[in-house]
Amino acid sequence: QVQLVESGGGLVQAGGSLRLSCAVSGRTFSSYVIGWFSQAPGKEREFVAVVLETSGRTYYADSVKGRFTISRDTAKNTVYLQMNSLKPEDTAVYYCAADREPFIGVSPSLVSSDYGYWGQGTQVTVSS
Repeated sequence: QVQLVESGGGLVQAGGSLRLSCAVSGRTFSSYVIGWFSQAPGKEREFVAVVLETSGRTYYADSVKGRFTISRDTAKNTVYLQMNSLKPEDTAVYYCAADREPFIGVSPSLVSSDYGYWGQGTQVTVSS
């Protein structure tokens, strides 16, 4: 059973930075697509960014391109989300999610319901 444990959330002023971490354990498949979704109060869970473990290819929501960077450390079984130039509208609970990596040449899903493994979430609050 795959387990995902997030850390690194907190309170930061607009324009500041945070780095989220997602530690992965209990692998079932040889490779995964792992990433981050966010959920603000009263809103649906939204795609932020994902990375393919095998190739390292990354995918981002338009709203975070140029500000957020997702990366993986295969030796540590950890995925990171570096969040720069944070805005108040980035305030949300950020969830790490994972699922089996798609076949080569197939893009990963950006829909939260297609991910079977989830962390407990970490709160990110950006003050204006």
